[in-house]
Amino acid sequence: MSRMQLHRKLNALTGMSTTEFIRMERLKLAKKLLEQNHSTVSEITYSVGFSSPSYFSKCFKEVYQCTPSEFLSK
Repeated sequence: MSRMQLHRKLNALTGMSTTEFIRMERLKLAKKLLEQNHSTVSEITYSVGFSSPSYFSKCFKEVYQCTPSEFLSK
């Protein structure tokens, strides 16, 4: 399957671009790790594939309407 075919199929099935889909899956995994682990936000940020804690926090807040730190305190 070519890169373009993958992009088209993923867009047709999910309504998201490939980048958005991967980011959402990383955020879902991060949320799961935040619920289960007692790791720091920075450790989870790097373990799910984000290279910057600030960008991770921004993306997390857009999706879950709270920062990872706020999510941990709930």
